[in-house]
Amino acid sequence: MYIRTLELRDFRSWPQLSLTLEPGITLFVGRNGFGKTNIVEAIGYAAHLGSHRVSHDAPLVRTGSDSARISITAVNQGRELTAHLLLKAHSANKAQINRTKLNTPRELLGVVRTVLFAPEDLALVRGEPAERRRYLDNIIATRTPRLAGVKADYDKVLRQRNALLKSAGGTLRRGYRDADGAGALATLDVWDSQLSGLGAQIIAARRSVASQLAEHIDDAYVAIAPESRSVQVDYSSTVPAEGSDPEIVEAAMLAELGRIRQREIDRGTSLVGPHRDDLLLKLGDQPVKGFASHGETWSFALALRLAEFGLLRSDGTDPVLILDDVFSELDAGRREKLVTLAAAAEQVLITAAVDGDLPVSLADSPKTPVNRYVVEVKDEQQGRISVLEQEGVDG
Repeated sequence: MYIRTLELRDFRSWPQLSLTLEPGITLFVGRNGFGKTNIVEAIGYAAHLGSHRVSHDAPLVRTGSDSARISITAVNQGRELTAHLLLKAHSANKAQINRTKLNTPRELLGVVRTVLFAPEDLALVRGEPAERRRYLDNIIATRTPRLAGVKADYDKVLRQRNALLKSAGGTLRRGYRDADGAGALATLDVWDSQLSGLGAQIIAARRSVASQLAEHIDDAYVAIAPESRSVQVDYSSTVPAEGSDPEIVEAAMLAELGRIRQREIDRGTSLVGPHRDDLLLKLGDQPVKGFASHGETWSFALALRLAEFGLLRSDGTDPVLILDDVFSELDAGRREKLVTLAAAAEQVLITAAVDGDLPVSLADSPKTPVNRYVVEVKDEQQGRISVLEQEGVDG
């Protein structure tokens, strides 16, 4: 897969941007804060319907504008599709494919496939479980877009169930001896059933993906740090069920919800389900978080992204590889590993603050020509904006 055109309007620092891209390597060079990362952030948003930098859409809309627009034409094995996204700071986003309006932006998932390496990836290893859950969920949504809808429905049911546990704790404690208590418990039974049905699909999908990733992660880590300890990844769930059969997981989750119901009522929150799970990362017998060195942490983060790339490639098409300001963070060995991957990918987009951050071997990549753009800024009456200059083609 490669991106043929990218158009932005009022996205972060870009009032307007129109780019025609080619397979191979494209460099965006510019000082920090000039807007180069905003370009690849927009592409990543079209792929995952979320930013790798912020959790809400409002910062993506340029100051003074009501909305931002992203339009991307992707070519996958000769077939072209154009994804359009209208991002609104304070209301629902809209989307379309070519000229067809979509009921929900989630229908865009899979049109653009990307794997993005960024300094923020250290959070995959050092951060909270939510980071690793998001990592798995993004891969699942790319490969099976339907499950993104399941996850959205689960989150909605979870919010409603938590609201009941929090607001009706006293009523729920009265139990079936009281009419109001019996009614509240009957409502909780309904939420339990829905939460289990949706949650089981998510857990089963995560377990399956984690199992498929494991071999890719092990191979990638050995390639990056052959002298290091062995790596292990394991999906840890609050639901005591083995395997990836959704029906078995659903039955186990429903039983577990029943077992700890009183504790949930006392705590006023849901304690069982995929929202409480984690992807456990180990080096040897020890967890990476808290025990690994800085270099080992970076190696594991890179291995996770390399594994993601390998898994998506195994589906029959290369995702677009995005390297966002990562070379300056890496030592020579890890830089060369990324260059090797870049040489094999169909399209690679790279951002860097200065040319000195880029590995010398990048110029020797068989993917020629290498297109190079310089990102500058200029001050206008409405504020500072980003501008793009094509400096030329190397190779």
